[in-house]
Amino acid sequence: MSAMTQLPRLSFGNNAAYRKGMRLDLEGQHAEQAYKILTGLVTPRPIALVTTQDDGGRVNAAPFSFFNVFGSSPPIVAFAPGDRDPEVPKDTVRNIRKNHEFVVNLVDEPIAERMVKCAASLDYGISELEHVGLTTVASERVKPPRIAEAPASLECREWGTLQIGDNRLVIGTVSLVHVRNGILDPEHLYVERDAYSVVGRMHGPDGYIKTSDFFRIERPD
Repeated sequence: MSAMTQLPRLSFGNNAAYRKGMRLDLEGQHAEQAYKILTGLVTPRPIALVTTQDDGGRVNAAPFSFFNVFGSSPPIVAFAPGDRDPEVPKDTVRNIRKNHEFVVNLVDEPIAERMVKCAASLDYGISELEHVGLTTVASERVKPPRIAEAPASLECREWGTLQIGDNRLVIGTVSLVHVRNGILDPEHLYVERDAYSVVGRMHGPDGYIKTSDFFRIERPD
């Protein structure tokens, strides 16, 4: 444990209320607050700035923090896009339904503000990327382009979409990864920590976090 940065310790003594904590019933009393509770506690979350393309070649970009990588054999990612309005899917969903392809663009500090602006509600077919000043580069294996300013982009094909109640989970297999020069060491492909300043989603409507406060904990043999 010597390699671990010393973290502050909290002490509540013999206070029974602290030891017991709060009990939140997401199948009952607190069901309506489930989103607020879970997005407040399950943090930080990585952010996917997803690009898709409609039949006319128009590119849509939208950020999602209900997102992560879930396997490597095959390599899969998943994200959960909601509806624009009740029973009206977002453009991302409509495009993936038609074309079954998308690109996950990771978000670092230099593009964080423009990522947030991509969440604005624009008419279907209007380019968020042009609206916020981001540019595209042609992908190699899928039709939707990747974002040139992103530190890394994952070309994906839809494996399937699950509908669980009001939740929609898009699962994709990753075919090709693009990474900005300097982020990975070329020999071992490990991330160079100081070169990769991604941001994470925190609680509240406008909460984000930098990932530059980094520490190590040695894993047991």
